[in-house]
Amino acid sequence: MKEGIRQRALKLGFDDCRFTTAAAPDHAREFQRWIEERRHGEMGYLERNAFKRVNPQEVLPGARSIICLAASYARGKAEIRDPKSERSPNPEIRGGPVSGIVARYAQFRDYHDILAERLKTLTEFIQQNAGEGARSLWYVDTGPLLERDLAQRAGLGFIGKHTNLISRRLGNWIFLGEILTTVELEPDAPEPNRCGTCTRCITACPTGAITAPFQLDARRCISYLTIELKGSIPEELRPAIGNRIYGCDDCLAACPWNRFAVEGRLMSPHRRADLDQPELLELLSLDEAQFKQRFAGTPMLRTKRRGLLRNVCVALGNIGDASALSALEKAARDPEPLIAEHARWAIERIESRSTAYEKDVG
Repeated sequence: MKEGIRQRALKLGFDDCRFTTAAAPDHAREFQRWIEERRHGEMGYLERNAFKRVNPQEVLPGARSIICLAASYARGKAEIRDPKSERSPNPEIRGGPVSGIVARYAQFRDYHDILAERLKTLTEFIQQNAGEGARSLWYVDTGPLLERDLAQRAGLGFIGKHTNLISRRLGNWIFLGEILTTVELEPDAPEPNRCGTCTRCITACPTGAITAPFQLDARRCISYLTIELKGSIPEELRPAIGNRIYGCDDCLAACPWNRFAVEGRLMSPHRRADLDQPELLELLSLDEAQFKQRFAGTPMLRTKRRGLLRNVCVALGNIGDASALSALEKAARDPEPLIAEHARWAIERIESRSTAYEKDVG
């Protein structure tokens, strides 16, 4: 049955499928300590359901096995990049359109929807072949599971020093999904850590969020600041965000294991080319209806208009020039206080740079 599940998963488009037990995650205590130290920031859901994340039996009583699945979202034969090469310059004065950077995973139709359809089908296959009384439950990034910990124990990959999962076959551009089941399936061997002495991901982080190998302070992470954080971005961290308006790939892009990444079969047809480097002033002009229309069916809808335009204002404050001031002045009068606040900050930053430039050339 195990091999039948694996083959079915590959036919459905997943790039890998591995198995582990439904025992408690190996690093449950480290996760609990991370929560106790408040390094999860304002992600309260992690604390509320922590008791489930450290015990799969709280998620599905009687669970005996967990099937861990991976779907690559790499664009093709991947190169190892210097993350700095993706950042737009920080000019004092520049005309023309100014673009923002969107994390690679969000440049597709929402992966939750794509993977969910296949996970549901695979779960039905398991139920049909498991016999009476079997129960199975699937998740894609939404369940109370320490999915990277479980995926490492299943041999899907290993957790790197940036705290993300790395596959020797797929690099670290991967989505994860899980199926918990009461069916007992032989577990695969865990994957040992293969980071060695490499610290490229730690060096690449713009905000120092990777405080030590395998240690992440989410409160400093650009992905947290631009997606999970619902309020004002701390001013001292805004300059380091650069022109990133949704997430950050710096630590992922720096990983040498990406030399083995290949284009994901499941995700590649769903790429949204228009989300690669969208124009910031165009985004800043979106009203509520236009925002929903532009980002319908994508992960970016999650930030809501207020969150995305907050991020756009920060990006313009970091790389914009005088040509952005008119749009920012309008944003500073936006009825949404969060947008208005960050627009005012951006205006001050641009005007300060312009003044400094005039003194230098004067």
